[in-house]
Amino acid sequence: MKSKSLLLFVFTIIFSCSNSVEYSEAFKKETSGSYLYTQDEVIQVFYENNKLYLNWKGGKIEPVAITENEFFVADMYSKFHFVQHPETKKRYLSKISEDDESKITYDYLKAPEGYKTPSTYLKEGDYEKALAGYLEIKKQDSTSIYIREWDFNSMGYKHIRKREYEKAIGVLELNAKLHPNSANVYDSLGEAYLLNGDSLEAYTNYKKTLKFNSSNSRAKKFVDSYNN
Repeated sequence: MKSKSLLLFVFTIIFSCSNSVEYSEAFKKETSGSYLYTQDEVIQVFYENNKLYLNWKGGKIEPVAITENEFFVADMYSKFHFVQHPETKKRYLSKISEDDESKITYDYLKAPEGYKTPSTYLKEGDYEKALAGYLEIKKQDSTSIYIREWDFNSMGYKHIRKREYEKAIGVLELNAKLHPNSANVYDSLGEAYLLNGDSLEAYTNYKKTLKFNSSNSRAKKFVDSYNN
C-alpha cells in the first residue's frame, strides 16, 4: 500500500508538469488508432491540441503524460508506452512493469485502420460482419462472455418490444448461427418472423426448435396449424 501511495503522489506531481510534453507529428501519426483491449473492446488513442487522450469503455480519459512515449492512466493504475515488435513490426500499447521497467511486453495490439469490433458492427446493423467477428471470437474461446446466447436473445426481444422486427430478426439470426443447437434461439426467431408477417420463416424456425425441444407447445401448435 505504501508503494502505491508513493507512486500516486509522484504522479500527482508529474501531472502538474505534463503540459510541457510535446508530441511530434510523426509520433502522433504512428501511435493514433485502436488497440485491442479484449476480443470485443478497444482502447482508442488520439490527440487534441497536442494532448494525448484515450477513449476506453465509453469514456474519454486524459492520461498523465510523463514523456512523449510514457504516460500514466489513473483509471487502470498503470504506466504505459508504445512499442513495436522487432520481428513482426506490429505496434502495441504496452504496460510498464512496476518491478522491472526495462521489461517489454506486448499487451494491446494496434488494430488496422478502420477496424471495428463485432459489437460496433452489430450496433450499425451490419449483421454479416458482426457475425464474422463473433465467429472468430467463438473459434478462439467458445465460452467467451461476448457470445452469450442469452445476451443476444435479450437484445432481440428489446427490438421486438419496440416493434423493430427487422432488427430483431438480424440479431436473432446471428444468435442462431452462433448457437445452432439451441431450441430457444429458433423459438425466438420464429416469433420475430411471425410478428413481422413472414409465416413461412416462422414455420421453418418453429420446426427447428421442435427438433431440440419437442415439448414446445406454442411451436407445435403453429406448425400443426400451418400444415393444415
